[in-house]
Amino acid sequence: MTSLQRAKAATLLLLLGGTASIAAAWGFQLIGGYLPCKLCLEQRVPYYVGLPLGVLALLALLTRRTGIATVLLLLVAAVFAYGAGLGAYQAGAEWGFWMGPSDCGGGGATPKSAANMLQALQNTRVVSCTEASWRMLGLSFAGWNMVASAAVAVLALFAGHQARKG
Repeated sequence: MTSLQRAKAATLLLLLGGTASIAAAWGFQLIGGYLPCKLCLEQRVPYYVGLPLGVLALLALLTRRTGIATVLLLLVAAVFAYGAGLGAYQAGAEWGFWMGPSDCGGGGATPKSAANMLQALQNTRVVSCTEASWRMLGLSFAGWNMVASAAVAVLALFAGHQARKG
């Protein structure tokens, strides 16, 4: 397998893994009923930015524009490294290693009148950034996002290195 083929394979794998991760987040929200907190929503942004960059990198690799692909893959790695950092920050706050953001508590839209305020308070589910709503193998959603984002970042670095060699 040539370095260009390895770069394509790694890029395709990071796209599949990243897409599966963001799809799982949406699935837990829409099907499982888990409401995301403000920080959870921020952790989705790297997927919305990084995955399209990954598609562009794959297209550049397919057209043998390895220089452009390398730059794009480095951007993908940086975006997902940031996402891994956000996941680590929230997971650490959930475990009580440090304070979470002070403005993270969820809530819906502001009621239109004072009469609707009591009803709005009764219907609002507050989602905290510092309390894990679910854990698997000891990791919360934030912890698993850290793992997934770090894996995508490593794959992007590997693919970029291979593209540079190719």
